[in-house]
Amino acid sequence: MGKANINMTFDLKELSSLFEKSNSLDDFLQSAVSVVAYHMRSAVCSIYIYDDATRMLTLRATQGLEKEAIGQLELPLGQGLVGLAMKELRSVCAGRAADHPDFYPVAGSGEERYPAFMAVPIRRQLSRVGVLVVQDVQPDYYDETDEMVLRTIGLQLAAVIENAELLMGLHRRKEPPAARPVEAAPEQIKGLPASDGIAMGRARLIVSGRAGRFRAPASAPSTLTIDDFDRALAKSERQLKELQIDAGEMLSDVAQLIFSAHLLILADEKFSGEIRRLITSGISPVDALVEVVNGYADILATSTNQRLREKEHDLKDLGHRLLENLIGGDRAQVDYSGQIILADTLLPSDVLKLATEKAEGFVMQGGVTAHIAIICRSLHKPMVMVGPEMFARIQDDSELLIDGIQGLVFVQPSRKMRAVYLRQRQATAKLESVPSVKTETHMADGTRIRLYANINLLSDLESANSFNAEGVGLYRSEFPFLIRDAFPTEEEQYQVYLRIVQSMGRREVTFRTLDIGGDKLLAYQGGVEEDNPFLGLRGIRFLLRNKDVFSEQLCAMLRAGAGGNARIMFPLVSSIDEFVEARELVRECMQQLERRGVAYNRETKLGIMVELPSAVAQAADFAKTVDFMSIGTNDLIQYMLAVDRTNAMVSRLYLAYHPAILRAIEIVAAEGKRFECDVSICGDIVRDPRMIPFLLGAGIDKLSVAPRRMPDVQRAVEAVTMQQAQSIARTMLGFSRISEVEAFMKNPAPVPAPELPQ
Repeated sequence: MGKANINMTFDLKELSSLFEKSNSLDDFLQSAVSVVAYHMRSAVCSIYIYDDATRMLTLRATQGLEKEAIGQLELPLGQGLVGLAMKELRSVCAGRAADHPDFYPVAGSGEERYPAFMAVPIRRQLSRVGVLVVQDVQPDYYDETDEMVLRTIGLQLAAVIENAELLMGLHRRKEPPAARPVEAAPEQIKGLPASDGIAMGRARLIVSGRAGRFRAPASAPSTLTIDDFDRALAKSERQLKELQIDAGEMLSDVAQLIFSAHLLILADEKFSGEIRRLITSGISPVDALVEVVNGYADILATSTNQRLREKEHDLKDLGHRLLENLIGGDRAQVDYSGQIILADTLLPSDVLKLATEKAEGFVMQGGVTAHIAIICRSLHKPMVMVGPEMFARIQDDSELLIDGIQGLVFVQPSRKMRAVYLRQRQATAKLESVPSVKTETHMADGTRIRLYANINLLSDLESANSFNAEGVGLYRSEFPFLIRDAFPTEEEQYQVYLRIVQSMGRREVTFRTLDIGGDKLLAYQGGVEEDNPFLGLRGIRFLLRNKDVFSEQLCAMLRAGAGGNARIMFPLVSSIDEFVEARELVRECMQQLERRGVAYNRETKLGIMVELPSAVAQAADFAKTVDFMSIGTNDLIQYMLAVDRTNAMVSRLYLAYHPAILRAIEIVAAEGKRFECDVSICGDIVRDPRMIPFLLGAGIDKLSVAPRRMPDVQRAVEAVTMQQAQSIARTMLGFSRISEVEAFMKNPAPVPAPELPQ
């Protein structure tokens, strides 16, 4: 709210007089926050000072936050709302800070008591000095006038701080400088966020697993014998069997046999026998292992069979394990703890293996690959995608810190930076350990909104239940397919689907049938290669072409739904004809199950994913034909804007808030309401709290999101009334330019305070 009739400005002379009365820069800053808090009528005022060498902001003075945080609370450039104001050199104002997409909680600061937030950069021309922050207990406390005044104060502070630091520097020259260790400034690499979270550790480069020759280290012992090789062989087999057991317990739906290729090669007498023959002929065990592995790799690499070519990676991975068990390397512990994987290409099975081996996180070269990113999110493993030039700058064994929230990679991070991120990771873990999601979600005026979970792996079910999901809005059924060497049988699929239905009880579960193609390819598709796979045989097209595969999956889903509340949804549907053909196959499967005497859900509802421009154009026709529609925004954005979301060169054009996308969502929601067809939305657009008011105002009342995102989404829903959301949606739908939408999202027009229900 505005603070009219109060002269909040004060001049440079007043600030200078504060410094003259201070004994140090910190004394001056502490006096300044008290004065600013008084003039701004704010409960909190804080000043953060920026260190350009470490790229860190440190809380140097505060009135209102915990005093213990002074000198201890540090934020890297770009982290949280304070870091955002400093990085982009602009004001940041939030009526409720926790609802802002860049909000990052800092445990122990006491900031949670003050939802209203405003920050302005303290700068001298383009030089970063620090950030001035005010906060208050009353939400939506600050307006444009307050922002203008605080910017003015920030400019005045910059001049005084600069002079104060100069004066303090002259005083310090009179004293001998204290010896202190010098740390190299960390290199910051900006990439694309693929999976949330923070990871720290040493870089482990496995790019050579797919390219180049398998090599032995120069320091390999020369005294090894054939007995040493046999011991390494037996030890590797034990390790892989233990890993397979651990993976099966952790990821039962997708981890079956992910180490099978390694074990089969170990059991191959020709493989081990060839190595023994070379050792017997006088070649050292290390050289014999390298020669045989490279020989097999050459055969696999030149194969015309895609499945065999993929096994080259398994072979080299096994070679590294054998080698390190042979020479006693660090891999002998079968543990990637404390290591971050660098790779040019990874298969879903690679990610599962490395996660089982306790890898901390991933840095991958290239654009965001959807299925790899989704698996990492389910495994709670941070991932950042970087371009080839940036990837080449990261050296093997260098210390890394990756921020999967902002898509940042820090090479050789400072101790301070590691400590800051460690505290933030601990604060996030604490928040997630005590889920704050209510069993029902309501807008500020009491309007009921339903919040569902996206499920990728069975391990997500525990989180979905912990966060009080009202059901499963999207189960991506392709993951058990992606990591196998053959299609899972009907019975194998049924066991997976049944666990989901049982976990949800009577809550609604939406199964999406197999969605492969594009960037989601099966290793056993018979060597199918397409010039443009995103426009080729994927989604419902693949299923209707392979009805035997489709029928087995439908039967498994229908059986799992018996006694539950399950629905079936078809992906990438472009026409009514495709839906009708799929619906007829469902009916045939029901008749087949009837003949077999197997129980199934006779009331199974059938729906579609709205992901294509053609489906949007026929939204009314679909709304009259299907039982429900779910807007899949990830592919909808890609196909409407003709932007390959895995292509780093055009990733900046992949915009959820493009006017065409906003209007498409509104069209589908309106047609669904007109014909009483249930409409929900899933995809990454729901992860952005800034988009929640638009979605609600456009008519979407069912949201499906990754379980860990549910607290943020619920808070965003609770922060607005339906009247406010509709006003925001009308405004955003009226824009014709991307820049207009961006400007509005950064500084949305003030809306009346929510009218709480009586």
